[in-house]
Amino acid sequence: MILTWRNKYRRLLLVLLFTGICFLVGTGTYNVYKPLPEGLSFAGQIRPAEEIAFYKDLTWVNAEGERHSQQEIFDKILAMISEARELIVLDMFLFNDFMGKETAPPYRSLAKEVTDALVTRKIKYPEIMIVVITDPINTVYGGTKNAYFERMAAQNIEVVFTKLDRLRDSNPGYSAFWRTFIKPFGNSPGSLLPNPFGKGRVSLRSYLAMFNFKANHRKVIISDTEDGYSALITSANPHDGSSAHGNVAIYFKGPAVSDLLQTEKAVVDFSGGPALPVLPAVNQENRDAETTVQILSESKIKDFLITALDRAGAGDKVAMIAFYLSDRDIVSALKKAYRRGAAVRVLLDPNKDAFGRKKNGIPNRQVAFELAKEGIPVRWSNTHGEQSHAKMVLVEFKQDKSMAILGSANFTRRNLNNLNLETDIAVKGPSDISFFEDIRKYIDLQWNNTNGKKFSVDYNSFYDKAFHRRMLYHWMEITGMSTF
Repeated sequence: MILTWRNKYRRLLLVLLFTGICFLVGTGTYNVYKPLPEGLSFAGQIRPAEEIAFYKDLTWVNAEGERHSQQEIFDKILAMISEARELIVLDMFLFNDFMGKETAPPYRSLAKEVTDALVTRKIKYPEIMIVVITDPINTVYGGTKNAYFERMAAQNIEVVFTKLDRLRDSNPGYSAFWRTFIKPFGNSPGSLLPNPFGKGRVSLRSYLAMFNFKANHRKVIISDTEDGYSALITSANPHDGSSAHGNVAIYFKGPAVSDLLQTEKAVVDFSGGPALPVLPAVNQENRDAETTVQILSESKIKDFLITALDRAGAGDKVAMIAFYLSDRDIVSALKKAYRRGAAVRVLLDPNKDAFGRKKNGIPNRQVAFELAKEGIPVRWSNTHGEQSHAKMVLVEFKQDKSMAILGSANFTRRNLNNLNLETDIAVKGPSDISFFEDIRKYIDLQWNNTNGKKFSVDYNSFYDKAFHRRMLYHWMEITGMSTF
């Protein structure tokens, strides 16, 4: 049979198309399962807790409907910066003054406050090592400049942008295309499109990079003090548009700081940053300490949380406050703990506000419907433009022992399955110590709306049983085609 030139070209095109599809599928598959950079998915040793303290940022509405904020976290971070003389390592996801469409007060200029503090410290102590690790979102993935980082670099402060392409892809259906056709061209400041996060304009390639939906989502600071090193792990960002959000943090000292620095060294190393120091290894593993801390990153956060929830049963109490709750294993563990007789309560952000833009309630309202159907008490944070941005769990066991875990990680597939970079801290100890008492007071304050401050509303306020949105939530969670 003699092929015509049309048939030859048609077959050639089919072969090329098939080869291209295979290449994209292979690229997508590899970047979902490829090895993680060394040092990620970290579970530190169980360390004795030293000078541990709980900090919080609260926003509420009073009886007259006025919004108020009480902030502690960045005041503590600024104090840590002002005390350091040798080392500051700051790893923050959002570090900018983007406000989106939000204009309602009160807001703080957190990006400027932190930059001022770092620059002032570097000028006063020129030999101090200051390393700021951040996410490319702060330049809209290279589409605009960040004045805060430029000011730091001018003072010889090291600014390290995380190389996100070294991480696994959470949205592989899109990222395979991006890695093949967009990434090779890089990015640079542009003016074609409006900045999706704030003022100014950016390139089309910034938008195309954004749809990878991946991040260095960590929020930590390490600094030296007069008697050693200290650290703070939080859910808060030095981001003006986030400054009214509800957030939590844990400050601590001792050998666990060395573990935390090790997790940051891993990010700096694969992102091409400077060599971070290794802190002296003192007071190593001490499982006999009454109160202990453990540093966890990426999927090890989920492992720890599932283990803790699996222990909860009759006579135990579980309290969760979450900005996002969507991970199926976490949802299942909560329901199983409730069925075993644990007193479970969940306070969720209603997922309605995002920097002046309205959201559709996915995923929290769909998960809340599932939990409430099980019988688990659910309440909603009473947000008015801001977000209830904390991600924490407190488990109180009937044997007078408690466990708390908090940090950067939302309870979602993207945050817990070795896709984003995340850092949490887990604390275990006697239930009657002041640290756990502070956390219980924080949770009860928001759950019960004491002192005339309305922090939360009942479940029916944002009840949503729509079948199509439940199916959409499951699709988004499974595929990664979402921002949560």
